[in-house]
Amino acid sequence: MSGKESLYAKAGVDIDKANRLVDQIKPLVESTFRRGVLTGIGGFSGLFALDTDKFKEPVLVSSTDGVGTKVKIAMMADRHDTIGIDLVAMCVNDIVVSGADPLFFLDYFATGKLEPHVAEQVISGIAEGCRQAGCALIGGETAEMPGVYSPGDYDIAGFVVGVVERSAIIDGSEIGVGNTLIGLASSGLHSNGFSLVRKIFFEELKLSIDDRIEELDGATVGDILLTPTRIYAESIRQLSKVCEIKGMVHITGGGFQDNIPRVLPNGCQAIIDTSAWEWPPIFKFLQDKGAISTEEMYRTFNCGIGMILVIPEEKTQDLLFQANAIGDRAYVIGTVRERKDGAEKVVLEGV
Repeated sequence: MSGKESLYAKAGVDIDKANRLVDQIKPLVESTFRRGVLTGIGGFSGLFALDTDKFKEPVLVSSTDGVGTKVKIAMMADRHDTIGIDLVAMCVNDIVVSGADPLFFLDYFATGKLEPHVAEQVISGIAEGCRQAGCALIGGETAEMPGVYSPGDYDIAGFVVGVVERSAIIDGSEIGVGNTLIGLASSGLHSNGFSLVRKIFFEELKLSIDDRIEELDGATVGDILLTPTRIYAESIRQLSKVCEIKGMVHITGGGFQDNIPRVLPNGCQAIIDTSAWEWPPIFKFLQDKGAISTEEMYRTFNCGIGMILVIPEEKTQDLLFQANAIGDRAYVIGTVRERKDGAEKVVLEGV
C-alpha cells in the first residue's frame, strides 16, 4: 500500500514503523551476541545452541519479570535509556542465585502509540543490561496497542534463560548453623517500592522530576529515581572462584523479611546485624519524608543491600578480599543460627 495509509495504521497500528524499528535496533541486539546464538532478530523465534560439551547434566534456569511502576518515572523524565537495564537486572538477578550463567534474554515492549526514538532508547538499555550480564538478546516483541495504553505510555517485560550444572545448583539446602551472611551493595532503590516512592515524591512532597534534592547531593529527582538496578552476575562469577556459596538471596519486593526465608532450610534462622552497613542517603530521605517505620523500610526496600551470599564462616576473609579486589562493596551482615520452634526465620537486630 505504498503512498497510502492503511486502515490498520488509521486505527493506530503502524506496521511499517515497527519494521523500521527492527532495522534500527539490529546493531544494538547484535552487540550482545555470545557463543551459542544461531539467529539474528527478525525471525519468528530466537535460536540458541547449548554447549553440551561443557556440561554433564545441564539444567536450564529461567525467570520473567518487569520493572513495575518505575516505568512511570522514565515517562515523566522522558528518559528511557536506563529502564531496560532494570528489566534485565530483575530477571538475571533471580537466576544467578541458583548458580546459573545467563545465556539469552527476550523482551516485550507494549505501547499505545509506537514512538521509535523511545523504543530504541528502551532497547538500548536492555542491550546494555545484557552486556553487563553476559547474556545475548536474541529476540523480543513490540506491540502497539491503542485503547489499552494511552499515547506515550508503555510497559516492558523480560524473560531470561540460564544454565547450571545439576551438581552445582545453589538452592540453600546446604546452608547450616554458623554460616556467614555477606551483603553486596545495591546501586540504590533498584526497581522495588516505586508506588510508595512516587507517592512520597510527587503527592506528598509535590516535587517535579527536574527538582534538585539538597539532601541528596543536589541531584535531580529523575537522576535519583532512574539509577539503574545493579546486575550481580559478574560479581558472583568472580566471588564464586574463591568460596563455595551455599545460598543467595536477591533482595526485591518483600525485602529482608520475605526473601531470606526462601533459601533457609528448616531449623535455620538468619540473624541480620543492621548496624553492619550504612543506608545510602535515598533510603534515609524516604524514611524521614514518608514517616516510614524501620521495619517497613526493611520489608519494602533493599536499604543498600541488593544481594546476600551465605558462605562458610572460615571463608569470610577470602570472599571479602576478592570483593575488594574486583571493586565490590561487601559487608558481613549476619550469621545463621539454630531456629527454635515457632521462632521467626529472620531476626533484624537493632530494629
